Amino acid sequence: MHDKSIELLNKAAADELSAVHQYMYFHFHCDDQGFDLLAGLFKRTAIEEMMHVEKLAERILFLKGDVEMVPAAAVEHIKEVKGMLELARKMEEGSAKDYNIWANQCSVNADSISKQLFESLVADEERHYAQYDTELDNIEKFGLNYLALQSIERSKNVSIPGQNTGK
Repeated sequence: MHDKSIELLNKAAADELSAVHQYMYFHFHCDDQGFDLLAGLFKRTAIEEMMHVEKLAERILFLKGDVEMVPAAAVEHIKEVKGMLELARKMEEGSAKDYNIWANQCSVNADSISKQLFESLVADEERHYAQYDTELDNIEKFGLNYLALQSIERSKNVSIPGQNTGK
């Protein structure tokens, strides 16, 4: 009865798993380059995306489906910050668009709970999009100085005796 919802929920879970992997990859590289604020943003977003997978899986199981747990895409090996942010913004925009469409499809199939889940995910994806868009705007406005400030801040914290940054 809910085969279409289960299919859409699994597609969303696949997208979210891909996002978790991609954002953790970006987190690792931003952290390695000393961009603590961006590393933290990517890590927090990855954790939120993981929570999305959990919500989607719970709904799939409630509908008596099976959670496929296969990422939709492989990790793109981007190490330059602007490229990372551009891909992240594109991913969030695509997810929001898909989830809006899928919410409507669930509604047509008389599955209002899955519809509500997709609608709540749209709000999160749009917030993520706005965060990445703001970071891209900051790079555009301030240039590489914006990123240099993050590296300098880490250097100041690391070089202070007796302070540990937790790394």
